[in-house]
Amino acid sequence: MNKISAKKLRQKNLKLKLLQEPFLTDEELAENFNVSIPTIRLDRLELGIPELRERLKNVAENNYNKVKSIESQEIVGELIDISLGESGIAMLETDDSMVFEKTKIVRGHFIYSFAETLAIAVIDADVALIGVANIKYKSPVYAGAKLIAKAEVKRFKEDKYIVWVSIKEKQMEVFRGKFILVSLQR
Repeated sequence: MNKISAKKLRQKNLKLKLLQEPFLTDEELAENFNVSIPTIRLDRLELGIPELRERLKNVAENNYNKVKSIESQEIVGELIDISLGESGIAMLETDDSMVFEKTKIVRGHFIYSFAETLAIAVIDADVALIGVANIKYKSPVYAGAKLIAKAEVKRFKEDKYIVWVSIKEKQMEVFRGKFILVSLQR
């Protein structure tokens, strides 16, 4: 295969890959396609695909406006997708400020807050509080991990919502929680 057709094929596959997994970094894409990071950046530039931060910002701006139960600046992580009363997806990039000094493991309250605020954000209510949380930390998370949380409203009855949240790092579940939220009237 000549250079030009190899490049066209890579760019076509790059577009498809980002449609399937829009949160991949240039580093992850370069590794996936076995090319350099500058090659991926050039491909994105030629295809008009913005960098990860810009892609996230564009998606997030549209979703924050939909949330009713919590202020957008109170959400831990970045809201990627939301369908009120049904489901939501958020991302959190961890860093050294979130870890225990000795072990470099991310403190549990950051992970819990990430899950809790997504659970509150997905319900279709003006005001809500966590009534009960049944949570499980399944694997330690280290600084630098990119976490993806998915929340799903399982049931709604009167003023109570049951929301399940699963947090994964690289397709491996690191946290899961079942939240019972209570909707409050103002």
